[in-house]
Amino acid sequence: MNHRNSKRKLNKSYSHRRAMFANLANALIKHEQIKTTLPKAKELRPVFEKLITIAKVGDLHKRRQLISFLRDEKMAEKMISVLAPRYKDRHGGYTRVLKAGLRYGDCAPMAFIELVDRDVKAKGLDSGPVLEEVKADEEAK
Repeated sequence: MNHRNSKRKLNKSYSHRRAMFANLANALIKHEQIKTTLPKAKELRPVFEKLITIAKVGDLHKRRQLISFLRDEKMAEKMISVLAPRYKDRHGGYTRVLKAGLRYGDCAPMAFIELVDRDVKAKGLDSGPVLEEVKADEEAK
């Protein structure tokens, strides 16, 4: 029976979907804007918003929950130290999905998913020492 199961399956098993959303969430944390297919972006939005809500609490248990889902301690640290303070006064609506036309090869609908108050210079940078050097250079100017 398929009662009360309303999410898209995306032709993937549960474990594959969970891993895919973890990878997409890591990319979104790292770059603050990613391009993917429209159905994936629409399904990633509630997953990612729950992660930000978890990060806003920021205690040890929530930190471990983030690490368990994301499988990357640096990204969990960026969620708690950078993104959670940015959205402390916002009650949801942390991401936006923008349609980006059709993919050339298979005509799949594409979309950008991005954080609402994103840092434009974070795209393409790793979190960590490189990101800290860029921020230090910005503050010096």
